[in-house]
Amino acid sequence: MALAQPLVKKDDDRDDEAEYSPFLGIEKGAVLQEARVFNDPQLDARRCAQVEATEVFFAVTKLFQSKDTGLRRMVYLIIKELSPSADEVIIVTSSLMKDMNSKTDMYRANAIRVLCRITDGGLLGQIERYLKQAIVDKNPVVASAALVSGIHLLQTNPEIVRRWSNEVQEAVQSRAALVQFHALGLLHQIRQNDRLAVSKLVTSLTRGSVRSPLAQCLLIRYTSQVIRESSLNTQAPDRPFYDYLEGCLRHKAEMVIFEAARAITELSGVTSRELTPAITVLQLFLSSSKPVLRFAAVRTLNKVAMTHPLAVTNCNIDMESLISDQNRSIATLAITTLLKTGNESSVDRLMKQITNFMSDIADEFKIVVVEAIRSLCLKFPQKYRTLMNFLSNILREEGGFEYKKAIVDSILILIRDIPEAKESGLSHLCEFIEDCEFTYLSTQILHFLGNEGPKTADPSKYIRYIYNRVILENATVRASAVSALAKFGALVESLKPRIFVLLRRCLFDNDDEVRDRATLYLNALGGDVSSDNDGRDLKEFIYGTLHLPLVNLEASLQAYEASEEPFNLAAVPKEVKSQPLAEKKAPGKKAAATNVGPTTVTSIGETYEKLLASIPEFSEFGKLFKSSPPVELTEAETEYAVNVVKHIFSNHVVLQYNCTNTIPEQVLENVHVIVDASEAEEFSEVASKPLKSLPYDSPGQTFVAFEKPEGALSTGKFSNMLKFVVKEVDPATGDVEEEGVEDEYQLEDLEVNSADYMLKVGVSNFKNAWESLGADFERVDEYGLGVRESLSEAVQAVINLLGMQACEGTDVVPSNSRSHTCLLAGRFIGNIQVLVRLSFGIDGPKQVAMKLAVRSEDQFVSDAIHEIVANG
Repeated sequence: MALAQPLVKKDDDRDDEAEYSPFLGIEKGAVLQEARVFNDPQLDARRCAQVEATEVFFAVTKLFQSKDTGLRRMVYLIIKELSPSADEVIIVTSSLMKDMNSKTDMYRANAIRVLCRITDGGLLGQIERYLKQAIVDKNPVVASAALVSGIHLLQTNPEIVRRWSNEVQEAVQSRAALVQFHALGLLHQIRQNDRLAVSKLVTSLTRGSVRSPLAQCLLIRYTSQVIRESSLNTQAPDRPFYDYLEGCLRHKAEMVIFEAARAITELSGVTSRELTPAITVLQLFLSSSKPVLRFAAVRTLNKVAMTHPLAVTNCNIDMESLISDQNRSIATLAITTLLKTGNESSVDRLMKQITNFMSDIADEFKIVVVEAIRSLCLKFPQKYRTLMNFLSNILREEGGFEYKKAIVDSILILIRDIPEAKESGLSHLCEFIEDCEFTYLSTQILHFLGNEGPKTADPSKYIRYIYNRVILENATVRASAVSALAKFGALVESLKPRIFVLLRRCLFDNDDEVRDRATLYLNALGGDVSSDNDGRDLKEFIYGTLHLPLVNLEASLQAYEASEEPFNLAAVPKEVKSQPLAEKKAPGKKAAATNVGPTTVTSIGETYEKLLASIPEFSEFGKLFKSSPPVELTEAETEYAVNVVKHIFSNHVVLQYNCTNTIPEQVLENVHVIVDASEAEEFSEVASKPLKSLPYDSPGQTFVAFEKPEGALSTGKFSNMLKFVVKEVDPATGDVEEEGVEDEYQLEDLEVNSADYMLKVGVSNFKNAWESLGADFERVDEYGLGVRESLSEAVQAVINLLGMQACEGTDVVPSNSRSHTCLLAGRFIGNIQVLVRLSFGIDGPKQVAMKLAVRSEDQFVSDAIHEIVANG
């Protein structure tokens, strides 16, 4: 009782309450002394053996007779941990209910926690009245115990906990900090599936009734959630609750200030004006004496620098002082942020400072540095030599797999996007595999060398590095090296005799995979495969894809029984089967999933291309030009989640609808989408592929293909209706009913626009590329863009309209600029290179004018870009 006394004072305005330890009064020395029985020469097995939980439980229940406070707390703990069965619970229920009505607050709080942990729904109804009273109890410990128990019970008995809304609402007004924090958390969980109720809750509480800093942080997070959801449904110019977030930046608690600043920086489409107050308080935290505040501020600014580097520029002086911070995590984040916000002239100076402490930081932060350097190199391609040398140096140092993988991936991206970096990048990778301990990285680099090495000026210099792997490495790497050698032989005729010699040596390898590959490639390179079509068949054989889903091939090989009849590849089904999700989705997140796993643009494009080529209806459409990001056609929290990917071919557009059934008691069959193209006159439907079955939580795809005039910039709007047969599933047995009911579900409309015909492909040196294209097909014109909020908004609008890649960081407009030049690059359908130079100007009334200059490899494309802007 004495322990709880300080908390029941009526005039106690303190936010902090005393912390209670469940192990208070337990002497660690005594416990360690008793544990020495495990070291006795003559072990007492009875004394050391683990006693059955039931025996312990019954023995512990007798301790309720003791009045010792410390012992009673241990009783509560052990009962809660043992989680007795339903038959055993009844034995302690009466004792716990007695304690729940005790005059000792500590007994009451702990009894509530234990009862709610071990009880079932039936008993919960009997004690519900006591729990409601406890929620509004004057003692904060008791009230918090009841509220935390409610949070746990909401997962198992939600209908009972929802009846406590009035009491929880009253507890939100409590003067005790922890009670208010727990009450707000429980109230939000009760209402989380009702957007309107959550919005009303946030509206009422943002008026100033929350005093607890912890509760204030929760409220800021809920407010951010409401802002995100409202921005998806409305296009209002003013954000609701932004003023509240900005007001929290002036709170007396540092945790609230930081939470508000972070929330503002994470707003979707946040403007420079909205960011300014948040950046200001984060800048103050950079000079704080507390390391945790410096770390939090610099980490947040690091994220902001990815999207708004100019907004963070004002903090550069403060961050430069953090480079020498004793905490290396802070120093790393500071210097990587400076890399993102700095200019080209500061690169060399920053690189010298990074080199000094790379060996002192953990791999996790080294990866952050590597990613920042990669972004910097793409931003300033002229500095690729300095940055590439730095990456190659750290690649030779000690480090874990993830760190080395990040470096290798960065070098590969730089080679792909900066042609001038190709030769040096390949040389660095060759040196790395000479002493690489990671099989995955060695095979990845060998595969890349096989693809890019033969296209270089002197392919022969890479042969030595590749063949060394055949001599010195494990079987997996040796097999990859054999494949890489074969690619050199297929593409470089002068090297073919030397490749033959090396591949013949591999015929005596210890591993059958290596021998088989060597035999296969020797026959392919020396046989009749390359006799026709100028060697195109050979290149297709070595570089081509299987056009079969690997999962289906694996299943067919496992089912194949050895016999006189050989395995038939034609018998492998080409249909892609829906795979269940590897992980259960988080509650409330029911977005449609796809079977596309890789995250890079290149690998996603390859995956889509293989998927479409494996479907007979689409296999004759030719080479896939572009696949769009998924477009959501349903809202969150709906029973069916659907998004669509637009696949653009020369004469066709294929719509891939990724569907997910979120109802456990149903399975959908014959799932297909009826598409109305009445507002897309140039498109005519030519094929569709329904989905046979769509079980719960298992994504699947259905397709619809349209034909369009060749070379035409066809656009239009498509209306979509999802149709299917619903069959009920028995939850107990999982059996599906034979009879089903036809049903339909209206989806959002979809537009195919001009940006879908443009592929984002940047150039490393825009000036050289612009001059090399020449003025033969150049077209220049001027346009008025009307009233705009800012130049930045106008620039983004044109970039989004054209769907092109901004070059040299010109998509970022300096604050308060009255004019700006933006450089764009891309490839139009038909693989035609396009370069665009945009010159913007804004006057006093915010009228924006633009000069558009286009150069391409085709006059039709240059005219089409101007037509898009004129009609946009």
